[in-house]
Amino acid sequence: MSAEATTDERAGILLVDDMEDNLIALEAVLGSLNEPLVRARSGEEAMKALLRRQFALVLLDVRMPGMDGFETAANIKRLDQTKDVPIIFLTGAEDDSGYAFRGYATGAADYLTKPFDPWVLRAKVSVFLDLHRKNQQLERLLAQDQADYGEVSTRLAELEADLDGEGLPDRAALRTRVQELRQLLNRGRGQGF
Repeated sequence: MSAEATTDERAGILLVDDMEDNLIALEAVLGSLNEPLVRARSGEEAMKALLRRQFALVLLDVRMPGMDGFETAANIKRLDQTKDVPIIFLTGAEDDSGYAFRGYATGAADYLTKPFDPWVLRAKVSVFLDLHRKNQQLERLLAQDQADYGEVSTRLAELEADLDGEGLPDRAALRTRVQELRQLLNRGRGQGF
């Protein structure tokens, strides 16, 4: 895969916090990753954003008015479209120690307290971005593998029909078709399948 991400791979990061200062701080820390950063000021806004586009990761504040972070995470994990999006909870250091347990129980991939170390946050987010890219690459390879399998099945059916037909088949043509099938199968093996 090339070093530069394609448009599909740049799914972005959803930043969810009701405090403008916190959103600005997150954008300052993560801006150098050159990935789209999308803001949501509430759990409701976050859900709307998640239904509109794909995200590689959600950074989610625990304490927000209305739908709090735990409720938002539960809603994210409940939907088929969003259930696999990793969530990193962010919360104030003075918050209840049970928050971390509750966050992980709700489906969080990680949990950080504010003020967080910018280097640690950037490193964690980078790991999730890399995982997202690798997952997309695997999905593309799987789709190609399935397409190749379909083509092999179709060609085999055509060969069987020719062999079951009247008269003797042209051996040279059959050999060419078998070689083409072998090349198609070898292409799949070259991709690790």
